[in-house]
Amino acid sequence: MQPTAQGVQVQQQAAPLTEPCLHGTVIPTWGDNRCLRIGLLGGSFNPGHKGHQAIAQRALAVLGLDQVWLMVSPGNPLKDGRSDMAALPVRLATARQLADGRRIIATDIESRIGTRYTVDTVRVLQMRFPRARFVWLMGADGLATLPRWKNWRQLVHSVAVAVFPRPGQNVRALHGLAGRYLARWRVPAWRAHALAELSPPVWAFLPGAQNSISATAIRQQGGFNVAAGQPHTPDML
Repeated sequence: MQPTAQGVQVQQQAAPLTEPCLHGTVIPTWGDNRCLRIGLLGGSFNPGHKGHQAIAQRALAVLGLDQVWLMVSPGNPLKDGRSDMAALPVRLATARQLADGRRIIATDIESRIGTRYTVDTVRVLQMRFPRARFVWLMGADGLATLPRWKNWRQLVHSVAVAVFPRPGQNVRALHGLAGRYLARWRVPAWRAHALAELSPPVWAFLPGAQNSISATAIRQQGGFNVAAGQPHTPDML
């Protein structure tokens, strides 16, 4: 039985799992047997930028993850109809510039498995990668708007969550509807390394450096040509 967020201490190092165990960096549509701790960073990546990369790198270091998947959404349901949304291949290309292809992997897996909502994506991934231990990664701005997501309570009861600070969003997030609902299952930041080993609902807020870069600002400043998908400023990457 997996330990829970309350009461039971866990070892800092995960117990080794029985072989065979796949460790590939290619993310197959129908899943595989990889027994890794994997962070899921979903988003539009319109475009991908250093802020996404910083979250991925910090998640690897602080959460003890083996991989972070930059999951480029085929279409954000909260942003439907926007004229400034680049095509999926263009956005995926910007995310790949942030990845190393080994521990940080950019992927269109959400498009390939045919899901649009995070709760459905996580459910399918857990079925197709049954030996992986997933942690959902999000910024404080995402936590603040979480109640707008489909079946958000079901989501947080199905996967561990790590929340990263965002300028001007942290108080709103922690004291908003989702933050208050989740308060009882919050673990301190010093135990965040255990998130992948704990049974949800469980989450942690990870205070630290706050990156002010945003895809919206990059587009507004002319740093991303939506049609061509070509960055024009060094601030993007």
